[in-house]
Amino acid sequence: MRKPWVVGALLAGMLLGGCGDPASAPEEPTAAAPRASATTHQRAPASLGPAPRKAPTVLYLGDSLAMEGQKVLGQELRRDLKAKYTAAPYSGTTLCDYLEGTAERSLVPAADKAAALVRRLRPDVVVLQFWGNSWGYTPCMDGITHDKSPARYFSRYAADALRLTEQIAAAGGGSRPRIVWVAQGPDPITPDRVRRVNALYEKRAAASGDLVADAGKAVSPAGGRYTWTQSLPCTAYERAHRDLCTQPGRDRTALHRDDDYLHFCLAPTTSRPKPCPVRSPGILRLAREVTKTVRQAAR
Repeated sequence: MRKPWVVGALLAGMLLGGCGDPASAPEEPTAAAPRASATTHQRAPASLGPAPRKAPTVLYLGDSLAMEGQKVLGQELRRDLKAKYTAAPYSGTTLCDYLEGTAERSLVPAADKAAALVRRLRPDVVVLQFWGNSWGYTPCMDGITHDKSPARYFSRYAADALRLTEQIAAAGGGSRPRIVWVAQGPDPITPDRVRRVNALYEKRAAASGDLVADAGKAVSPAGGRYTWTQSLPCTAYERAHRDLCTQPGRDRTALHRDDDYLHFCLAPTTSRPKPCPVRSPGILRLAREVTKTVRQAAR
């Protein structure tokens, strides 16, 4: 049962660990060193659509949503596309953290900036998973927050999206990687903010010849793309795997814990961010949508 929003929002603000709009700072961010992620035990049927001509090399960057979902995405990409996969998420980040030239005011060290990783790994596809941190925790945002100045926030976010695209393209040289922007799921606190952030991703992708994976739609109700919900009807695959259909008597599966409206990991939040250690239907739904778009990008 959903708890009253006054209590739920306070608890969520305490436990976000890197995303959203809480009034207090999250836990200290922890990096995931770039590496080929280990497999996890969540599995789903293969995605439909023709396979790329060759197995793609995929780089996954992002914030705490990427941190919790990195192993599941790696599993899906390797199984469906035989991809060579590297994840380098940092909790608490936003786009500017991955820009070169921000090392002293950033949560991401210079060696792990997007352009640095592109030069080193030569990926075919770069997946960018950012909720759009809007509450001023990361220093590179220069104190610009959504609640105090929405216009400045969106302007800055669009400018950073352009700069990040340009830096990734320049680092790729004659083999520019395709960028996949991950559209975010509903935010019950500032729903219009997420809608506008996703629109920025759409505009940037269209202008640069890149793609958007509408992963957020997979964790939204049918007919309510920006309506937040704690659970959704189980899919056929989830019904066939009882631990993925978490409320079989109601034919519904949980997307979020009672104390965290943003993250999709059903395990409790830890003081040091890490990949989700338990099966979590929301994470798998997101990963499958991203994998479908990476398949398209790598053709």
